[in-house]
This record gives sequence, structure tokens and C-alpha cells, in this order.
Amino acid sequence: MKNIFTLSKPPKPWGSRRKSQHRSPFFILSITIFTFLLLFIAYNHIPESLLSLSSKTLDPKFSQCHTTKAISPDKKFFLYAPHSGFSNQLGEFKNAILMAGILNRTLIVPPVLDHHAVALGSCPKFRVQSPNQMRISVWDHAIELLRSGRYVSMADIIDISSLVSSSMVKVLDFRRFASLWCGLDVDLACLISLNTQPSLLDRLRQCVSMLSGLNGNVDGCFFAVDDDCRTTVWTYQSGDEDGVLDPFQPDEQLKKKKKVSYVRRRRDVYKALGPGSKADSATILAFGTLFTAPYKGSQLYIDINAAPRDQRIQSLIEKIEFIPFVPEILSAGKKYAFETIKAPFLCAQLRLLDGQFKNHWKATFLRLKEKFDSLRQKGPQPINIFVMTDLPVTNWTGNYLGDLVKDKDSFKLYFLREEDELLAQTAQKLATAGHGLRYGVTGMEKPCPQRFSDVLLFIEQTVCSCATVGFVGTAGSTLAESIELMRKFDVCSTQN
Repeated sequence: MKNIFTLSKPPKPWGSRRKSQHRSPFFILSITIFTFLLLFIAYNHIPESLLSLSSKTLDPKFSQCHTTKAISPDKKFFLYAPHSGFSNQLGEFKNAILMAGILNRTLIVPPVLDHHAVALGSCPKFRVQSPNQMRISVWDHAIELLRSGRYVSMADIIDISSLVSSSMVKVLDFRRFASLWCGLDVDLACLISLNTQPSLLDRLRQCVSMLSGLNGNVDGCFFAVDDDCRTTVWTYQSGDEDGVLDPFQPDEQLKKKKKVSYVRRRRDVYKALGPGSKADSATILAFGTLFTAPYKGSQLYIDINAAPRDQRIQSLIEKIEFIPFVPEILSAGKKYAFETIKAPFLCAQLRLLDGQFKNHWKATFLRLKEKFDSLRQKGPQPINIFVMTDLPVTNWTGNYLGDLVKDKDSFKLYFLREEDELLAQTAQKLATAGHGLRYGVTGMEKPCPQRFSDVLLFIEQTVCSCATVGFVGTAGSTLAESIELMRKFDVCSTQN
């Protein structure tokens, strides 16, 4: 039997088979016309959104810049991409005010992001998202907030009125900036939700995506800063030689284990991105994150604590050390402290569920117990305690918080709930005030209907600032640091 995998005769060459074949000119012409018709039909059936996205992505002229300049020819804008929880976002907002002030640019005020909707990574481990990735994540989330009707500006929560009125900083709400940049015939700030306008939503996504920097820089229009905490520490009038090595560098173990080859240099932001630089000519200057923190004798990304030869910036540095909540939030926190608790009290800020904190309940509760034991020996009982925690009340049973609730002779606990009337009243007042839309391009300052829902965190911090018996915060929590700062500046005694 023959092997079925063995050919009995060698096959004829392909060329020998086709020698006798002949294609007529008519046949070739028919194929050409048929192919052309297919391409024509396919092109005319491609969705318009895809065609517009492609053309915008490839358009090097950035027509949005021409639109923005036509409406506001004298302005240069400063964008950045915040991340993580509110306290981190507030720290970045302060840094953005400072950097925009140094570079004499109008700061685009971002929304308050959902907690950890955007994550950075770890600067000490040299494992972070790139600035491009950060910008993409933030703009996507900002559009989602607009789509779902949950958009709240940082300027709706943080009171920057004195900074703006004193001309220390120029600002513009992101929604109104996006309306200008994208050439929209509607004011995004006046839309309660984008769900009812899908075509507008698609157009906004295509347009705002260009702000990520993925399409590169465009001379005179857009400049993306791609230097992050792995390579750069920004300074200003520090006295250091520009480009000098920063004290914190990846150690040998990290270099070998993770193959890290980054070198961190200290650079003056004004020299690198100010007058005379390529970045300065751009209408929009876009950073990634502006998060920084002390680390091993240096700062992770921004090290600007003084401006010895620039009194304007020195005043700005001092002014932004503490920026309070808007009056409506402060009033609500004080009202709860003075009208509901109505007695000296201690605030316990307990972060128990998020990140590293969920593994340190024992240490967190121990610090609180030690404070209570001390108070029980010194003063009258029951001790009034305001509890600020991310652990739901339904989960207090079986831990130290549950024990405190049971011991009614020694402790009286207070805490706020999402459904409390005080929160609903405050949200309505914030919606009416519309702080975030008070600043911007001439002709766009009109009030618009706003909607607020989550104000619990901000009111809780204010209540804690009024705790006259003391404050016990969770070690390592940026929220605890924010409350300590509010107490340092005696927020509770100031008039609104």
C-alpha cells in the first residue's frame, strides 16, 4: 500500500499550470471597477464618529487651540491629573495652584474624583503609571462623572475665593474649559447629565482624549510634561544647580531586582517650562500627577517650600498651606458640634477598611483605648465621642467600637449617617451656591443648576476640628493630617 502522505508524482510547478491561462482586458477592468465600488460603499457606511475620531487624531493642527484662543486669546492653561482619595487630591490641588502661579497660567480646576478611581502606584518603588496613562484615566473618569450627573468641582468644596480675588491664581472650571476646547455649543456645567445626549458625549470623549498627550505635542498649542517622580523633582529658586542629582535614588537592590535604571534630577520648573522654553509657547501645559511627599531626605516630586527672590510666590506658598472648606460645609460641621453634641467631645478618626489600614485594627484601637483610659481617670463621664470611620455601623459588633457602644455609663457616641437631614440640607446649599462656576471666562459666569450628594466626609472633618477634648487619628492617614491642619488653624472658632 502506498503511503498516503507520499505523492506518486511531483506536482507541476505553478507557473506551468498558468501558462495556458489568459485574462482578457475586460475581465481585469471588471475586477477593478468592482473593487472600487466595494471601497466606496464601505467608506460611506463607516460610522461618522469613527471617521471624525480618526481625522481628529491625525490632525496636527489641533483646531481646538484655535477655538480656545479665539475666545480667550490672552490665556495659557495648566492641566494636571489628580488621583486617589480626597486628601491626596487636595494636596495635588495646592501644588497645582503653586505651579500655575509660578508659570503664570490659568489653572483648570478638576472634579473631585471617586475614591481611588485613579491610582498612581508607588514613587519610592519606581512603579507608577506614566503621565499619559494618568491623564487618560482622569479625563475618562471626569466624563463618567458628567455622564452620571455626579460631577463636583474641587472649587465647590475648597474655598479659593480669597486666592482668586487677590489675583494670586487664575482658575477655570474643567467643564467650561472642555466646552471651549471642544467648541461645543452648550455649557457642560449647565447639564445635569450627559445620558440624554449620546452624540455630545461621543464628541466630548473624542475631543478630550487629545489632552492625554498620546498624540504628541503640538507647537504653540499643547505640551505634555512626561517627567514624573521616577526622573524628576521640581524646584523653584532653590539655589541648587539645575539638573543636579536628587538625594533619593533607586538603591542597588532595586536596580538589580526590578532592573530599575532611572536617575532622579532636581529641575527648576520656571527654567524648564517658563518663558523661553518650548513649553511656554503652548496654550495648554499638561502634567500628570502632582502628588509629592517627604521621603528619605527629599521630596518625591515637588520640593518648593520657599521663593526667596519672588515675593508673589512666597505669599502664595504661605497662603496655600491651609485652604478651608467653603462656608456651607464649615457651617454644617459647626452646627452639628454645637447643636447636636452640645458638650466638650473627643473625635476618633478610624480608617479601618482601606489599603494598609485594614491590617492594623489592633494598633489603631489600642491608641484609642489608651486615650480613653487617660480621660476616664481625669474627667467626668460619660465621655462624648464623635466617631469618624469607614467601617459601617452594622459591622461594629464584635470589635472595640461595639464595646464602646455597650458601655453607656462611660461613653456617649455620636456619628453622622448619609441619610441625615443635615447632609441633605448642606448638599442643597452647595448646589445653590455653585462656587466652582464663579470663576472663568467672561460671559460664562452664569449660574447653572448643580447636584450634590456625598458631603459626609467634609462635614465629618469639620466636626473633628471642633473637638475640644482632643483628637485621635489613624497613624499614616492623610485624612488625619488634614484634620490636624484644620485644628492648627483653629477653623472651628473662625466666623463664616
